[in-house]
Amino acid sequence: MSMNSADSPSAHAALGDAYEAQARSAPERLDAFWMPFTANRQFKQHSRLLASARDMHYTTVDGRQVLDGVAGLWCCNAGHGRTRIIEAVSRQIATLDFAPTFQMGHPLPFVLAERLAAIAPDPLKHVFFTNSGSESVDTALKIALAYHRARGEGQRTRLIGREKGYHGVGFGGMSVGGMVNNRKFFGPMLPGVDHLRHTLDISRNAFSRGLPKHGAELADDLERLVQLHDASTIAAVIVEPVSGSAGVVLPPEGYLKRLREICDKHGILLIFDEVITGYGRVGNAFAAQRFGVTPDMITTAKGLTNGSVPMGAVFVSNAIHDAFMQGPEGVIDLFHGYTYSGHPLACAAALATLDTYAEEKLFDKALDIGAFWEESIHALRDLPHVIDIRNFGLIGAIELAPREGKPGSRAFDVFTKCFHDKDLLIRTTGDVVALSPPLILDKSHIGQIFGRLAEAIRETA
Repeated sequence: MSMNSADSPSAHAALGDAYEAQARSAPERLDAFWMPFTANRQFKQHSRLLASARDMHYTTVDGRQVLDGVAGLWCCNAGHGRTRIIEAVSRQIATLDFAPTFQMGHPLPFVLAERLAAIAPDPLKHVFFTNSGSESVDTALKIALAYHRARGEGQRTRLIGREKGYHGVGFGGMSVGGMVNNRKFFGPMLPGVDHLRHTLDISRNAFSRGLPKHGAELADDLERLVQLHDASTIAAVIVEPVSGSAGVVLPPEGYLKRLREICDKHGILLIFDEVITGYGRVGNAFAAQRFGVTPDMITTAKGLTNGSVPMGAVFVSNAIHDAFMQGPEGVIDLFHGYTYSGHPLACAAALATLDTYAEEKLFDKALDIGAFWEESIHALRDLPHVIDIRNFGLIGAIELAPREGKPGSRAFDVFTKCFHDKDLLIRTTGDVVALSPPLILDKSHIGQIFGRLAEAIRETA
């Protein structure tokens, strides 16, 4: 068979050079791309463009090295430009670029699911693949509703989320989520959804190191909702073990354990959204293991492929999975899925990512360096306008007092100061500076992150 000239190695190399040149140069116009979660007009007046990345740093289009304090977007847990992942994806696209998983299959998702089940807490030993955290959440909610119907309790249709929760941008995730701006622009949410109170209590827990001491009783909100709606109508409760997008909101000591107990008492499924905390962020594979509380499902994405290829995964307990396997063998057991569920490139990236985590013992490293991270972030407590500092694992938040009439502007000024003047990438939500660095960092990186951040906070005070 003759090779098309467009498929020749020299053609591929030329195309690669052309794409790399595009990636490293600033585009002439920025208006065609409607950016997500961005003040587009503001950004396009003063753009912040990244051209390449390696290990702990991004390189901007003008050649500056920027220290990554947020692992991209909570996802590049093993740092950037990891050779094993690059090579795995390159080999895979040359071997099998796509294969359907509707009534067909290819080996990789089966291999990956076994690898993931091995690091998940018992009895969460089945995996449904998605393409994002948002899809993982909507998948878990659908599984919860269908599970109760399969058991003859189809009246369990109510879903319980939590204030300040972020569960992606699907209508299911927005409905159980509790962030006002994500909800108010899009009209009515799903019916039959209620919310627990959030656990952020600066008045009692400011500057806590690790989990806050006060607030476990907030889990009893679920008992209040049971009394309001009746347990027989409630399908599931979904919470983030650690809320990220709301500004790193931590569970008080004993809170998640109490939530598990109440769910068990009333036959309600408990779902942990670990899109942020999964894959080593808190020092274990999952926060469920770190906190010693096992939910019925775990939603994940981000760190699954180290951010290299979009992919998500929902971990499902044996009992839930088996409830769908009771009908005739030739009937589809769950009418749900995505064209790219278990995509070959995503599976290859995920397997290489898991190998990288294991070989470099990055989960253990996050545990080992966690104490130094905690000391370093709390050393900033006396800076101007700092009203709270929160941390757990390799997650941190510094909350700043808002400017009168201009909420969010103080933290945004710190963000831009860090990027343009301090060569540091942070993330802000409201007036909270959030940090979640790659797990490959060392003490010198921690010193640079907090040294530069402290300068930016002082200079914008």
